[in-house]
Amino acid sequence: MKRTLFVLAAAALVTWTGTAALRGAQQTAVPIDADDIGGVVRGPGGPEAGVWVIAETADLPTKFRKIVVTDEAGRYVVPDLPKANYRVWVRGYGLVDSPAVQAQPGRQLALTAVPAPDARAAAEYYPASYWLSLVNVPPASAFPLPDPPASGSLGAAGPPPRAAQNQHEWIAQLKAPCQTCHQMGTKATREIPRSLGVFDSGFAAWDRRLRAGQFGRTHQNLNVFGGYQRGAAMYADWTDRIAAGEVPPAPPRPRGVERNVVITLWDHSGPLAFVHDVIATDRRNPRINANGIVYGGEFNYNALTAVDPLKHTAELIDIPAVVDKGRIRRMAQQTMEFPSPYWGEEVIWQEWAQPNNLIIDQENRVWTLATMRPPEENPAYCFDGTRNAFARAWPQKAGGRQLAMYDPRTKRFTHVDTCFNLHHIVLAEDRDNTIFATGNGSTIGWINTRVFLETRDAEKAQGWCPAYYDVNGDGRIDPAVDKRVEAGSYGLGYNPVDGSVWFASLGTPGKIVRLVRGANPPATCVYEAYEPPFNNPKAPGKIGFFPRGLDVDRTGVVWTALAGSGHIASFDRSKCAVLTGEAATTGQHCPEGWTLYSAPGARFKGTSVTDDVNAEFFYYNWVDQFDTFGLGPNTPLATGTGSDSLMAVLPRTGDVVTFRVPYPMGGFFARSMDGRIDNPNTGWKGRGLWAPNASRPTWHQETGKGSPSFVAHFQLRPDPLAK
Repeated sequence: MKRTLFVLAAAALVTWTGTAALRGAQQTAVPIDADDIGGVVRGPGGPEAGVWVIAETADLPTKFRKIVVTDEAGRYVVPDLPKANYRVWVRGYGLVDSPAVQAQPGRQLALTAVPAPDARAAAEYYPASYWLSLVNVPPASAFPLPDPPASGSLGAAGPPPRAAQNQHEWIAQLKAPCQTCHQMGTKATREIPRSLGVFDSGFAAWDRRLRAGQFGRTHQNLNVFGGYQRGAAMYADWTDRIAAGEVPPAPPRPRGVERNVVITLWDHSGPLAFVHDVIATDRRNPRINANGIVYGGEFNYNALTAVDPLKHTAELIDIPAVVDKGRIRRMAQQTMEFPSPYWGEEVIWQEWAQPNNLIIDQENRVWTLATMRPPEENPAYCFDGTRNAFARAWPQKAGGRQLAMYDPRTKRFTHVDTCFNLHHIVLAEDRDNTIFATGNGSTIGWINTRVFLETRDAEKAQGWCPAYYDVNGDGRIDPAVDKRVEAGSYGLGYNPVDGSVWFASLGTPGKIVRLVRGANPPATCVYEAYEPPFNNPKAPGKIGFFPRGLDVDRTGVVWTALAGSGHIASFDRSKCAVLTGEAATTGQHCPEGWTLYSAPGARFKGTSVTDDVNAEFFYYNWVDQFDTFGLGPNTPLATGTGSDSLMAVLPRTGDVVTFRVPYPMGGFFARSMDGRIDNPNTGWKGRGLWAPNASRPTWHQETGKGSPSFVAHFQLRPDPLAK
């Protein structure tokens, strides 16, 4: 009898165990193909929604990573993996990294999320901008700050030092200068590295940090905060409080469409990488160069990077020198006061070509900025008004970076000697395939590539326009009558509707500027300028400032990234009541044309600003005119440079969504992006966005010294399990 009961109990146990195992397998399994890895992520409380699953391999010619987000039930699919061995783990807000599991494609993989033991451990995975938000902002009543003494400046040349006049200017300068090179708030910046030394105070540590390495003198220019002493003390207070245990607020986990993203990363360049921009296609026709090489401008190695996303290879294409490299001025100092905490006394930045912005044309040629000679050696036609109408209107005694064209078919570079300095370039939609350029004060220059390629004559192919308002409205510029536009040119966009060219001018509030060349440039060059709403009684509650990037959609609406206030902003000129005359030179004459979309993210600690200002930093922005990503045509996107992300304004709702690259943290410092359609017939798999990790010090990322840069490919699935 006892034996019978035992047998029955054993049979029941086997049945229960088998059923439980089957139920567990059913809960874990998700539909996958032979080149996918899929499963469910669970924590102690059940399925973990909105966390990242990261798959990484070093088996391919260059390091390869793919990242996805779990759905509401904790399920995930990492699709389309090349055959290799992968380390797979979970990262998410409220968690610490799970132990990495070895896996190959075609496998169901259940993953266990590990809750963070405390708030400090959880915060280690927050974006840098959240940590930066802990900086104490002086109250509005403290402004204007007293100007520092002239001795506090970094040299006798230039204007005398001037402190911030208002809280907005202070915030803009806190966010902008340092973050033009790297994130602020990464572990590398919010903590004092031991290799820097041992100091009696946080102030002493920051004094040394700001004076170390090849950019030490640049780092010392903190006059906007009331002088060097006050600025260094501000940073010391920030890191001291963090060292004592202060943490930022928690970000929300990805939700909605943010969970549909698939992010693929390929390493490229070397341990001293500074890949400023990447380009994948002709932005006027995103089907050019389908499935082809993605190029980058490698600033420090004086080269183009070339990533083949099908072969998973990466190489450098050296830019040839035209003159002796020793004659060309480097951007970074070639000496230092104190050694770098990372590289000691080694002079690591030797950049001379300084390739920056890139474009691909209709014939798949790559055009990039590249220095070919010293700036003071402009050809005579650049400033001799007796032989050149543009030189007569606005002589260019000195230039800067010139232009180079790389032809993949011949694998040769051709240099174009320009009179004006180049910083950003864009291709027009005209018969001449004109390249417009910013970078020389308020002057816009251009190169007629059709003429240049036919004649190889740089003088015939180029022109430029000084910036004047057409105050009397006669369609011509007369410097004796008309008024100069005070603006420095930066981000650049082309309007496909009317052929006008727009650029962003940095500042608080800054401005965006429109150029129409007219029938007989430079005499017919007409400019307009518009400031974001800034303390404008006609736009109460609307505050925007510090535009950097700029692009234009297919309807002619201008989009700009307001890096100071943390907005993605649109400007519709057709809504303006005033367009001409003296009234149109104030900058604040068309608040009705502006719409501001606030970035998600943390607000600054202690700020008394009541308007919608946050800690996010936008280096640049771009409009997805042809729906290369999948959110719809004319979707505006910005580089969430302070949060390892790209951000998009959803066309139908106006909501701003975030697509973060969670690994390696501090690595995805995007300065640009591009969209390409590789195959219009394969849905989400045939399209996507491309963007670089463009941090100047790549060793600031969590993978540390020796880490190269990487290029990221963003694709948007219809749901988190699409394969």
